[in-house]
Amino acid sequence: MSRFFTTGSDSESESSLSGDEQVAKPVGGNFGKQPLILSEDEEDTKRVVRSAKDKRFEELTNLIKTIRNAMKIRDVTKCLEEFELLGKAYGKAKSIVDKEGVPRFYIRILADLEDYLNELWEDKEGKKKMNKNNAKALSTLRQKIRKYNRDYESQITSYRQNPEQSADEDDEKKSDDSEGSSSMDEDDDDGMGAAAFLKKKEGAGEGRGKFLKKMEDEDEEEEDSDDDEDWGSSDSESDSESDEDEGKYTSLAFKFLKKTGTEEDKRVLEKKREEKAKKKQDHKSRRYEGDEDDNESGEWEKVKGGVPLVKEKPKMFAKGTEINHAVVVKKLNEILQARGKKGTDRAAQIELLQLLVGIAAENNLGIAIDVKIKFNIVASLYDYNPNLATYMKPEMWQKCLDCINELMDILFAHPNIFIGENIAEDSENLSNNEQPLRVRGCILTLVERMDEEFTKIMQNTDPHSQEYVDHLKDEARVCKIIERVQVYLQDKGTTEEICRVYLRCILHTYYKFDYKAHQRQQGPAGDSKSEQDQAENEAEDSAVLMERLCKFIYAKDRTDRIRTCAILCHIYHHALHDRWYQARDLMLMSHLQDNIQHADPPVQILYNRTMVQLGICAFRQGMIKDAHNALLDIQSSGRAKELLGQGLLMRSMQERNQEQEKIEKRRQVPFHMHINLELLECVYLVSAMLLEIPYMAAHEFDARRRMISKQFHHQLRVGERQPLLGPPESMREHVVAASKAMKMGDWKTCHRFIVNEKMNGKVWDLFPEADKVRSMLIRKIQEESLRTYLFTYSSVYDSISMEILSDMFELDLPTVHSIISKMIINEELMASLDQPTQTVVMHRTEPTSQQNLALQLAEKLGSLVENNERVFDQKQGTYGGYFRDQKDGYRKNEGGYLRRGGYRQQERQSNY
Repeated sequence: MSRFFTTGSDSESESSLSGDEQVAKPVGGNFGKQPLILSEDEEDTKRVVRSAKDKRFEELTNLIKTIRNAMKIRDVTKCLEEFELLGKAYGKAKSIVDKEGVPRFYIRILADLEDYLNELWEDKEGKKKMNKNNAKALSTLRQKIRKYNRDYESQITSYRQNPEQSADEDDEKKSDDSEGSSSMDEDDDDGMGAAAFLKKKEGAGEGRGKFLKKMEDEDEEEEDSDDDEDWGSSDSESDSESDEDEGKYTSLAFKFLKKTGTEEDKRVLEKKREEKAKKKQDHKSRRYEGDEDDNESGEWEKVKGGVPLVKEKPKMFAKGTEINHAVVVKKLNEILQARGKKGTDRAAQIELLQLLVGIAAENNLGIAIDVKIKFNIVASLYDYNPNLATYMKPEMWQKCLDCINELMDILFAHPNIFIGENIAEDSENLSNNEQPLRVRGCILTLVERMDEEFTKIMQNTDPHSQEYVDHLKDEARVCKIIERVQVYLQDKGTTEEICRVYLRCILHTYYKFDYKAHQRQQGPAGDSKSEQDQAENEAEDSAVLMERLCKFIYAKDRTDRIRTCAILCHIYHHALHDRWYQARDLMLMSHLQDNIQHADPPVQILYNRTMVQLGICAFRQGMIKDAHNALLDIQSSGRAKELLGQGLLMRSMQERNQEQEKIEKRRQVPFHMHINLELLECVYLVSAMLLEIPYMAAHEFDARRRMISKQFHHQLRVGERQPLLGPPESMREHVVAASKAMKMGDWKTCHRFIVNEKMNGKVWDLFPEADKVRSMLIRKIQEESLRTYLFTYSSVYDSISMEILSDMFELDLPTVHSIISKMIINEELMASLDQPTQTVVMHRTEPTSQQNLALQLAEKLGSLVENNERVFDQKQGTYGGYFRDQKDGYRKNEGGYLRRGGYRQQERQSNY
């Protein structure tokens, strides 16, 4: 025991200490010159031996205490870290838990933590305010605790049914342990165990929501004030108690030891708590009454909390001030000085500018000053969101559109106003009506920024919600504003500005299919149902509009970027409306494919979209090979979604950091401009099937056969690896099943797999002329199946009638004759046509299967010999009399082998 607890005089204690002094030798050399004097009691306290159970449970309770503290301050990240440590500590204590049972305090923290996380998860507003780390930790910890609590489901259920009984059982268990323990010191030191740390206060009517409440500063001040009020009484009570207790204890140590409270002591303590709670309640009620009295005396205004403004709002004009142009311009500059500064209330700034417009209109200061202020209002609306990633709120967006429309109305109504970004502020003319009014500003810049904000709104809106549809309706207003600016700049703008506004108009037109023009091309238009339909029919076709705008840019534009974008949009529009030859010729004449890799990423995305649309157009026209070549680069990369700007693929942080991810997200194309990726893949795979299957049949035994499409071969291998083949479900499985049928020459089965209800709903019905595409597909399948059949079974026939082939593949006789003739001319089929009998006579020049295998064996043996001689050359330094040929392989001077992509016997010079 410590010397402070000993009885007797100071002299006795000093003498006893001096007799028992022990000098502790310093460990680790000469560290510490003077010896450290330790008493026996202090040495004993350091050598207390505790059981393994106490050590493990103390470790658990310390971690639980840290978790509860983190729960109070809403630090979910800390909760996650400590919960993982708690699980490890519980694993170490597993042997003790198996003997003693799961401790109640452990069940309690699991139940409380799960309730706490559920409260946080349901609090939608609180989740939005969380930082990124806490939000991530919340979802992770919620999943872990739900999975972890499955093992303790019954204990947690019983605890939730009667939490007070669980706490009482813990108290009883703790008291039993303390009574059975042999050491008083151990009781004193470890008395605050699991129950003491985790015991809930009785009478506290707080539920799970207590972790989500924020403590108010006023309540803390009240508690401090209550404590201050009780200082005097507590001091007096403690003095009287100390005087009374002096005679009670035989030793001073017993006074400070833990006392077992009686029922009377508990009642006194409970009474004191009730009195303190009553005082606090009275204090609150007195304060609320005072607030009500203050409210009766005068009205109180509810103010916003947050960061105080760095700069005070500029006051409007003082009373009696003469309002003129100079004063209004000075006030305008004063308001704009706070623009962009930290702490500036942007909404208040916009209100002040609108108020300034009203003041200028009241004092008849002219229309030029209104135009100048409205320019700054639109600019302030754009600056309302300082972050590039965030988009404008709906009310701000509507206000921006209205303000630009008002500005355009003023400019059209007053043609004597000249605006331009090259006009200096000193040379502005805002008041002299005798001369042309000049205002600094660029309407085209405002419209371009408006268009970018519209794109940003569409990017950040859920495409499958009604909100997206509502925002998309605003595109008509955006296009109307662009058209008005286009008309205005055609009269007063420069050539560069006209090219820029034309490009904006093109970007809102090129991806839209013109159904009205399509109907007019198919047949004469009937009577229109309404005036609106009649006006749309009489309006300019999108093809004519694109032609006019793009040709102006081709002729007048001096920047490569605008001309490149115009060409790509023009090609896309041609391809979308099945004008294949115009789109192909424009792409080939522009030579964009040669240097597109040097363009900026948005232009590259536009180029990829154009090439994809070009390939789909070629497929609709039946140009299978052209369609495959156009789609090859995009589909073979495996990143079609990313290359088309329609989403980001999951990548590691090493390849793309967060900043790069934000930049790439801003480049994404809005959802209503997307190209259907499943349609794109289906078109590519069907094109590859129609090219690859006949080629595979023609070169079945060719060891050097090259692959036309790696992706198609990959899908075939995936289909072959499946142990159990059922009916095809996905689009890829349909194409693979159709390929296997075509390989056998069964065109009807192939047709059923490619054209059916499921494939129609997924792919073919998405085309404007779906029936035309389906009929084209059927004809291509018949023709290629005929070619495959002839390649596969030509060795079986001596001759075959063309009429039989015509009946088998349901093709007319001239088509069959044409296909076979082309195969004979291209030396793909070794046969001849017998015109009188209409039969195909096979020449039997192709090697048989056994001969093909022999040829393959000979070729492989030749390569083996060559490799063997190369190894020998590396060891000997010579190549067995051979010298290296510059082009390919090795030659021998006298006879032997000549290698040209393989071995062949050289003609000997000697005569036989």
